[in-house]
Amino acid sequence: MKLYHSLTSPYVRKVMVLLHETDQLEDVELETVAGTPISPAESLVSKAPLTKVPALERPDGPTLFDSRVICAFLDARAGGKLYPEGAGRWDVLTLEALADGILDAALLMTYEDRLRPDDKKWDAWIESQWVKIERACAVLNQRWMAHLSGPLDMGQVAVGCALGYLDLRHDARGWRKGNDALAKWFAEFGERPSMVATRPQG
Repeated sequence: MKLYHSLTSPYVRKVMVLLHETDQLEDVELETVAGTPISPAESLVSKAPLTKVPALERPDGPTLFDSRVICAFLDARAGGKLYPEGAGRWDVLTLEALADGILDAALLMTYEDRLRPDDKKWDAWIESQWVKIERACAVLNQRWMAHLSGPLDMGQVAVGCALGYLDLRHDARGWRKGNDALAKWFAEFGERPSMVATRPQG
């Protein structure tokens, strides 16, 4: 299998953490691609029509894309370690969706700052995305700490990668303020070998 990836993509990081945690690194070849929403990676056009990473090329089926699809596929391949069966599965999927929502908003902020011409930047749009992130972090701190502190699952991985991206691109915003329990959890979770090995640089 071949994973099309970017070293700083938080969605790719989710997949990479899963590969570390399920001992599947040796089964996947990594191919780095570079692109933006306005200048997509040409090498992905024939593989993934949305030209987004991650994308997982398989020898026996169509290329998979969207990190949640890829993570679910790879976890099933490893025996279902990070997505439990039963009622708990819905908690994991909801937590993963919440974390991905944080990433969606944070990336929109990044794109607005880095890709849009200065005279067309919309400050109110940027702030509205940060409000979503603040709400999500507050909910994590108030509602999800027992789950985050439980056995490892994909919801935890997704939250860890989302908070790591906030530190990478929006650290000055201070997501930890008022979220002491979440900040403490992340300080510990971020030192897992899989998180250290996938920590983005730059």
